[in-house]
Amino acid sequence: MSIQETNQDWLVNDESQCLPLTTELNDLQEDSSTPPYRLYRFLTDIEDIIWQEKDDRLRLQKICPLVRRLLNSSEWILTSFLLPDRETGWSVQMIYDEPDFALTVQTVAWSPQSISPIHNHGSWGIVALIDGAEKNTFWQRSPTPEFPDRIVKTGEHILMAGDILCLMPNAIHQIEVIGDEPTISFNIYGITDYSKRFEFDIERCTAKVF
Repeated sequence: MSIQETNQDWLVNDESQCLPLTTELNDLQEDSSTPPYRLYRFLTDIEDIIWQEKDDRLRLQKICPLVRRLLNSSEWILTSFLLPDRETGWSVQMIYDEPDFALTVQTVAWSPQSISPIHNHGSWGIVALIDGAEKNTFWQRSPTPEFPDRIVKTGEHILMAGDILCLMPNAIHQIEVIGDEPTISFNIYGITDYSKRFEFDIERCTAKVF
């Protein structure tokens, strides 16, 4: 596995527009003499950002390079995943989930040709693709009096191994695995407002909490 194939950072804003993300470069040049960037240090750094920065977009801009640094330093994470479930087509391996802490860390695997529901996350989130390739299709709410949960497509983007996708809380997307290999990603999310996390039905123009 490799996470250094394209190394592009992207932001999906609240209007579900996928844009290049400019992140703060890490001044620390790691080499063989530099201590590894451990998970506990990563969690502490993220907690500091969450407390100090209230704007979700700025949070993502600061957290994104730390995700890349963690994956480059902690090889064990690259193999910490479950094989996709044969029935559902996906699996989740929880890396960190502590009650009353505003962060969930996990790896997610999708089977080849899998297609996710159209959904948002009710939270900011970061998806770092470790292996495989996936097409993300983006959607935006476009309500009408008759269909208050209507959404319209805003674009598509191919996520390759090494890419990091940062999602604002209102971003809506759908994932489709490309090729004959599963995708594996490292995902982190802030506090999820489950009353605002929806699965959308494009045909019926409906949304349901999930």
